[in-house]
Amino acid sequence: MKHPNIIAAIFDMDGLLLETERMALTCWHDAARQLGHDIHESIPLGMVGMHSSKTQAYLIERLGVDFPTQRLRELTHEIYLERSADSIDLRPGVLELFDFLEANGVRKAIATSTRRSIAEHHLKMAGLWSRVEFAVCGDEITHPKPAPDIYLKAITQLGVLPEECVVFEDSNFGAQAGHAAGCRVIMVPDLRPAEESVRQLELEIVDSLHQAKDILAAECI
Repeated sequence: MKHPNIIAAIFDMDGLLLETERMALTCWHDAARQLGHDIHESIPLGMVGMHSSKTQAYLIERLGVDFPTQRLRELTHEIYLERSADSIDLRPGVLELFDFLEANGVRKAIATSTRRSIAEHHLKMAGLWSRVEFAVCGDEITHPKPAPDIYLKAITQLGVLPEECVVFEDSNFGAQAGHAAGCRVIMVPDLRPAEESVRQLELEIVDSLHQAKDILAAECI
């Protein structure tokens, strides 16, 4: 049987369920080169898990006011849409974890900073859309991660208590958001390790979704 305290699981999308973060990094670099620039690898890495509403200010801070940051964002988005149009790979362990949760009657939802049009496209292409109840997307909330708003909205829509939810996240911003919402958080870092401020929250930090499933499975015995 399922863990008695867990009724629902809420998932981030990019870098956790879908292998999109690495693709996005290459898009930033390729867009910059098309504009005649090279940007340091730390710059796109710093945007992992960041809501799009915050990227312009971040890029200006890192690249300066004279850099064509707006065109960089537009071109990166164009390249990303082209490359993600036909194929989206799953992260390791996604299907096994979904199978386990479904076998144990745990409900599933998505809470992603990605806008709805892209999120639905990606989840449908990856075969996951039909396996979740709904998605709350980045263009539907006012205060993005690390604020808890997106998770609080998902919890309300599920009609459950925060402590009855487990949040799966790969980014520091997302892990902070899930914790602030009052949920149990299992973090599976992808491109960036858990920061010290996140480690101090005493979340569960694992190497893969396989390991996350094993933790939950052990609690079901």
